[in-house]
Amino acid sequence: MENDRTLKAPSRLRAGFVGGGFMAEVHSRAARAAGAYIAGISSSSPASAARAKDRLGVEQAYASVQDMLDDDTIDVVHVCTPNATHVAVAEAALKAGKHVVCEKPLATNVQDASRLVELAAQAGTVATVPFVYRFHPMVREARERIARGQTGRISSIQGSYLQDWLLSRDDDNWRVDAGIGGPSRAFADIGSHLCDLLEFVSGERITRVGALSRTLFSGRANHKDVQTEDLVAAVFATENGTVGNLLVSQVAPGRKNRLMIEISGSESTVQFDQEAPETLWLGKRSGSQLLVRDPDALSPEAARFSVLPAGHPQGYQDAFNAFVADTYSAIAGRTPAGLPTFRDGLRAAVLTEGILDSSASGQWIEVPSVHQLEGVQQ
Repeated sequence: MENDRTLKAPSRLRAGFVGGGFMAEVHSRAARAAGAYIAGISSSSPASAARAKDRLGVEQAYASVQDMLDDDTIDVVHVCTPNATHVAVAEAALKAGKHVVCEKPLATNVQDASRLVELAAQAGTVATVPFVYRFHPMVREARERIARGQTGRISSIQGSYLQDWLLSRDDDNWRVDAGIGGPSRAFADIGSHLCDLLEFVSGERITRVGALSRTLFSGRANHKDVQTEDLVAAVFATENGTVGNLLVSQVAPGRKNRLMIEISGSESTVQFDQEAPETLWLGKRSGSQLLVRDPDALSPEAARFSVLPAGHPQGYQDAFNAFVADTYSAIAGRTPAGLPTFRDGLRAAVLTEGILDSSASGQWIEVPSVHQLEGVQQ
């Protein structure tokens, strides 16, 4: 089957990057794959920007973020800095008239996330957040099957996102610092991805949450007073009465990046596991099936993201490439389905706040409706 996926915008965008760490590397590979020119980079210092320029193969290092934003030749800005800096950088980029791709969390509180949504609307530019797991072909296949009613009436939703990179007391990172990473760590960092995927695939919104969180180590190698959580467990309900549960942990031995969702209905169950992204498990009372990615056998939307033939595995970077390509396509005036915008970043901030409030109070928390959260729906 010929793949008609458009990976490049009609004109070559000039992309600027703020931050030069791991995520900037991922973003830059995706930008190149989408046909952009990696024009500039700024970082925490001129020296850091110069090092990142050489490592990432960027045309120019700027002495400051503002210097880069003042460059009228930069079309789109990728914000790849620590969490607490996202709001200021994204706000400045929007006010400079740039399109913006901002790493999650969009903001560390709901008020700031709401302001960025309003600024993006006022600017009239494209503003997206990389909830990239939406861009696995088999995720789109699961979403399409549920939307067509093949699972029947949804009764339960469960999911988990498990990692082990902060397993021991000696493991440390800037993200554990609430002043830099925000008041939530495990949930804001990876639970936001999980909830985005659960809602995106099921088509349902979480309306109530009851959560427990735990911090295993009050002190780590470089942080002596850790206030952010290592793991979160929660039960929830959706507006349709569906019940669900989720577990998020960065201290689960052996789990490197295991994002799993399972949605059950009256007719069948659908399960996706990000560590095995080429397959979709379909369960029925009469038996189960492991559906393997094959563009010829998938729905059109899933096939659009199948950029390699069946049997040639796709993974995380492919999903990230697809997200950036669709962002650039939106900049070119198209309207790609399922593109996560700043509104989705706001949704994640509201869910994070609900989880934190529930864990602190020991009570169920009502999550605001879509209309209350996001104003006019997209």
